[in-house]
Amino acid sequence: MASADLRQELVCSICLSIYTDPVTLRCGHNFCRVCIDRVLDTQEEAGAYTCPDCRAECQERPALQRNITLCNIVGSFLSTHPDQEETGIFCTYCVDSPVPAAKSCLMCEASLCDKHLRVHSKSPEHVLCDPTTALGNRKCSVHKEIYKYYCPEDAVCICVSCSLAGKHWGHKVEMLDEASEKKKEKLRNVLQKLTTKKEKTDKGVQSLQERRREDQGKAAGVIETVTALFRDIRRQLEDLEKRVLSEISRQEQRVSLSVSDLIQQLEIKKDELSGKMRHIEELCNMSDPVTVLQEPDTGDLCDTEDTERHDNQVRGAGDLDVGLISETLHTLSDIVTGINTGIYVQEATDILLDVTTAGNNIQISGDRKTASWSHINQSHPVTPERFQCYQVISSRRFSSGRHYWEVDVSQSVEWRVGICYPSIDRRGLQSVIGYNNKSWCVYRWYNNQYSVIHDSTEIRLPDNIPCDRVRVYLDYEAGQLSFYSLCDPIRHLHTYTAAPTEPLHAALWVGSGCITICGGVRSWEKLP
Repeated sequence: MASADLRQELVCSICLSIYTDPVTLRCGHNFCRVCIDRVLDTQEEAGAYTCPDCRAECQERPALQRNITLCNIVGSFLSTHPDQEETGIFCTYCVDSPVPAAKSCLMCEASLCDKHLRVHSKSPEHVLCDPTTALGNRKCSVHKEIYKYYCPEDAVCICVSCSLAGKHWGHKVEMLDEASEKKKEKLRNVLQKLTTKKEKTDKGVQSLQERRREDQGKAAGVIETVTALFRDIRRQLEDLEKRVLSEISRQEQRVSLSVSDLIQQLEIKKDELSGKMRHIEELCNMSDPVTVLQEPDTGDLCDTEDTERHDNQVRGAGDLDVGLISETLHTLSDIVTGINTGIYVQEATDILLDVTTAGNNIQISGDRKTASWSHINQSHPVTPERFQCYQVISSRRFSSGRHYWEVDVSQSVEWRVGICYPSIDRRGLQSVIGYNNKSWCVYRWYNNQYSVIHDSTEIRLPDNIPCDRVRVYLDYEAGQLSFYSLCDPIRHLHTYTAAPTEPLHAALWVGSGCITICGGVRSWEKLP
């Protein structure tokens, strides 16, 4: 009873629950901080604040003082009565104030506190259990009796009357505890299986996390390499710019000095010519013929060779050496070459179709790059390597490294582009790439639908993909095969991941028109 009285003193009058962070008003009453704040917020519009218990008024919003003593008492009470507070189930018979229940009686369908439990009936039919609100679930809805047995046949709990009469009569029933233990055993088995699956899932998550960290590390390495490469390119370009500008400036100074010398010589010559012109003008103005005739002959004053010589000097004064500047700018090609070799060594080599594998309705072009569908049987020689379907594979095989090649599919409305093992079947539906576990492909059919297929498992791709050219990317060691549509921008279609067990060939299936391997295959390895 003392516990119930104490609890009643620790209940907030607003929320009717034990205080949470209790605070005190000026009038001395205590409330939960959140509760009184909510009340004061609603009173704010009225311009006056009142205590919810004593109605003491205050014109200004009262300051809330934390009641440390009461907070300690609440903490101590909850630590000694944790179960009572956590259940939230109260005694059915304590109507004046809510008192936590200690037990619930299945017969009475009531919950009892410690006080009422002491005077409760001790007869066997009054079955006590931990406090619960689902008392009706413990009784038979037909006979109003407490469940005693479990019927495995109908998978329901039943009372004594249900086992002796009614639809459960004659069924093999079990005691509740026995049936509960059996079910617990099954649940333990299920739990064990789920635990095993969870452990596998955890390992999968850890593996993926490690893979992500590795990818992040690789990406960081590539970023660092590319950043260093572009930093070096910028440095080389800046150096080249300085060299070219310096060369232009040097040549400009050289030409300028040469022209300045010629200007100075011509200025002197011009002064000489001006003096001679004045002298001739004076002679022309003289009236004394003897003086004029006694003057030396002036015919050499207009020597044409001397004039041409000066003209040639002007023309040959010099010009910018464009050839030398161009030669310096050729360093740009070295920089561009450095971009190719800075990260990867690339080499384009031919990838040709193997005519001996082409189906009889597939025509191979002279350069062995294009496969065309034909309604005319090509009557190819029968060989074990030849496909019966509209299919052909490359003569080149890939057993290591990273490679990619491109296929032009713009002239066909139904096609498959992919790779396969050389051990792929050559006859029957299982020989078509994608319809077996030895090939992978991207597939387009007539209504502009796209899929990727492996081992007859089809994954639909988004509709209406603009796809006139397909890129196939193969990383043999990593076991990765990716397909891309070379539209604008390039679009990733799908990536398969599987460790290859054989060398791989490029494979084409042509249902209409023709498809062509564009150029060659590019292979590369990252430089250390």
